[in-house]
Amino acid sequence: MPEGKPAGVRCVQLDAAGRCLLFGRPERPAVCASLRPSQEMCGDSRHAALTFLKNLEEMSRPSRA
Repeated sequence: MPEGKPAGVRCVQLDAAGRCLLFGRPERPAVCASLRPSQEMCGDSRHAALTFLKNLEEMSRPSRA
């Protein structure tokens, strides 16, 4: 996604199982490579992890001026 991934839009580099198709490849975006899982981020379920990421996206969305 050359212009970045908008908040709430599924990354085009995810396969049907939700795995990154660029994992371990040099073209993987730096923001993705720098993301480190933690208990706070992942919670106790996939739903909790996705909710955390959704909230992170929303909080980091550029303001519409």
